[in-house]
Amino acid sequence: MKGVVGGGIAGLAAAYRLQQHGHDVQVFEASDQIGGLAAVYETAGDPVEKFYHHLSASEETIIDLIGELGLGERLEWPIGKNAYYWDGTVYPMDKPWEILAYPHMSVYDKFRLAMLTQEIDVRGGIPKFDTYENLEDFEDVPIEQFLREHTSHGVYEGFFEPLLDAKFGDRKDDVSAAWLLGRIKFRGERDLLRGEPLGYLEGGFGQLLDALVDAVGRENITTNARVTDLNLDDDAVSEMTVEVADGASTASGEDRAAEAEAEADGGATTQTYAVDDVVVAAMPNVLEDLCGYECDIDFQGAVCALVTMDEALTDTYWLNVAHDAPFGALIEHTNYMPPENYGGDHLLYVASYIQDYEEDLWQMDESEVEDLWLGHIEEMFPDWDRSHVEEFRLAKNPRAAPIYERGYLDMVIPYDLSAEVADGLYYAGMASRAQYPERSLNGGIVAGYECADRIAGRKEVVSPE
Repeated sequence: MKGVVGGGIAGLAAAYRLQQHGHDVQVFEASDQIGGLAAVYETAGDPVEKFYHHLSASEETIIDLIGELGLGERLEWPIGKNAYYWDGTVYPMDKPWEILAYPHMSVYDKFRLAMLTQEIDVRGGIPKFDTYENLEDFEDVPIEQFLREHTSHGVYEGFFEPLLDAKFGDRKDDVSAAWLLGRIKFRGERDLLRGEPLGYLEGGFGQLLDALVDAVGRENITTNARVTDLNLDDDAVSEMTVEVADGASTASGEDRAAEAEAEADGGATTQTYAVDDVVVAAMPNVLEDLCGYECDIDFQGAVCALVTMDEALTDTYWLNVAHDAPFGALIEHTNYMPPENYGGDHLLYVASYIQDYEEDLWQMDESEVEDLWLGHIEEMFPDWDRSHVEEFRLAKNPRAAPIYERGYLDMVIPYDLSAEVADGLYYAGMASRAQYPERSLNGGIVAGYECADRIAGRKEVVSPE
């Protein structure tokens, strides 16, 4: 049997791919809900993600999987407006003439920014088209230094610096230029006259999770099941111990080791499974608890509210905020997907990252965050007030994204940990190579596939006679 630790998108993808290779798989999820950062809220219409999601055209693996699972006709590519809020004004930033009208950069600054987004190095007056091809060349270059040298001081101060403050806070000086260049490649599909098409599953990405669960088989997935130990004797994985809460949806027992024991333990049972491979599709602290492997990547938390309103706040989908506000972006989902999909309600995400769990924002309860954030939105938009808010729901995740600091690629956890820990141990969590230069659902699927394909390549599957 193959064991998968974690029922997020990476764990489900690993299980799905392993089954395609002919293996028996069991997935164990410690919480009561699969999906991780792709979990959903109910609305007056379609479910919607607790943390905003969309796809870029470069995310081919998830696009292929959506089609493979029969959801391709529901994948839409609307263009949502992007804008920049600065000093009380919303500046649209999609069309060339809108960017030219942006007052906080000179025409020369805008030219240098445009060249960077097209991955053209114009330093020295001679355009070069291959300077940024190898991201590893920029792994140790501070992002501010890179931007000032490869664009201009105006581009850094009038465009990027507020975005970096919102994204990485006081850790922005640690971030490498490779992260920014990778993100430009990641988000490079753009219609110059209209903006960037972004993919969304009509009805929400919860459908993808449901389809994966159905494909893997609900009998092969156990929630409220925490993997507490791996037997790594003789430098190989042979058993996994799982603590299953009473009343949990338990996995099939047919693959359990003959000598497995189940014993009562404070409202839970402890079960031992014989396994010959394990994929850890969870955060690196879970991997460390199970086998002692230490990862030096730092993560930042996310605080994200979904605000349900009776009318639109703006006509913009993604509004970056260069303003003394306790959030970095306002993402108005129903300026991207129609409000009719949600019973006519207007849905707004308000989002902020935190780098220190002692920060006030992380310590606040939902009502305190609601009062703080809605108060700042009222300051930013004096014609709007919170009487339009019908519901405010807050989600927090302590490890929502890595901090892509210099030297990051030296710290990623290998997919195959046979050399570092034990034969038969694999890693598909957020600290994997697939989640660089930006964490995404696509990256989770890629990581799950990479582990499954390595398992299939190492051990030939013998079909039953």
